[in-house]
Amino acid sequence: MVINMKKIKLAILFGGKSNEYTISLHSAAAIIKNVPRDLYDITLIGITESGEWLLYAGNEESVYNDIWHKEKVSPVSLSMDDKFKGFIKYDEENNEYEKIEIDCVFPVLHGRNGEDGTVQGLCQLAGIPFVGCDMTSSAVCMDKELTHIVCEMAEIKTAPFMSAVNSSSLNIKLLYENAYEKLGLPMFIKPANAGSSLGISKIRNYDEFEKGIMVAFECDKKVVIESMVEGFEIGCAVIGNDKLIVGEVDEIETKNDFFDYVEKYTQHNSKIHCPARISTEMQNKAKEIAKSAYKALGCKGMARIDMFVTPDNKILLNEVNTIPGLTDLSRYPSMLKKIGIEYKDLIVKLVELAMEK
Repeated sequence: MVINMKKIKLAILFGGKSNEYTISLHSAAAIIKNVPRDLYDITLIGITESGEWLLYAGNEESVYNDIWHKEKVSPVSLSMDDKFKGFIKYDEENNEYEKIEIDCVFPVLHGRNGEDGTVQGLCQLAGIPFVGCDMTSSAVCMDKELTHIVCEMAEIKTAPFMSAVNSSSLNIKLLYENAYEKLGLPMFIKPANAGSSLGISKIRNYDEFEKGIMVAFECDKKVVIESMVEGFEIGCAVIGNDKLIVGEVDEIETKNDFFDYVEKYTQHNSKIHCPARISTEMQNKAKEIAKSAYKALGCKGMARIDMFVTPDNKILLNEVNTIPGLTDLSRYPSMLKKIGIEYKDLIVKLVELAMEK
């Protein structure tokens, strides 16, 4: 006897009003290409850089190449009606609308207005399950200062840091003197709420500090200033709600000052080693720290935990990415593939975790 299982109505949300819009398209294209169609009825919802939500019925290549919005699209909005879970499609010419029922949303949105709790909050209001961390966890993890504060309170060590908010009363010279006294040189300036290493500068003197502050403030009104950590960066892919699975630990080898935006997506002067070139003992230690950070920050579904390894074998938390890169070659799926979780299985697992929350 053949049992017909009802397919899950899955909405894949891509693009976004963010300076990481293009990266989101590339991650989404990989999801669209690999999602098992025998398990899911797929609805594609693209968000333009100006913030329009559009129903799209094309293919992943148009998404990847950012021409999807030039094809046939229809405006949609997320229903906030308790009696209906899904999207409302608008036919403006005929003044009609259509309901599109959804069981689960997969936000493939990197950076602001997608990874920072905004979309997660909308889904929570709408009562629709969604892949990844909830609104609060997403917002805290997106803010590097709050991530550091929560993890330090949980006795998870981070690099020494301080923060500053852009205002008319901000004295950059005095801020530099305070940072120099507390953190020394070199130091790093980072936008508090940004991903993909956008707006980050390595600082060796006051002139670089003044320029770096201005660059970071272009991305966010708040910056985090950190002392430079000697050593190299590693990462852990974590998946799960209560029961956690940690992928293989990877390592970033780079000839640049840091693993910047260009290197993340070209790797001209960098290389990813998976597994990381560290001892089994250090790998296990990194995995335990990753799980501790994941729990302390209230993460659900997935996150990539980035850390530093110092020359004296100490591990310091760097940051937490609640919607890490999800292309076929991205670090997060690559780390999980090393422990036997293939890309299609990863998609299924993430949706299952979303539905059980």
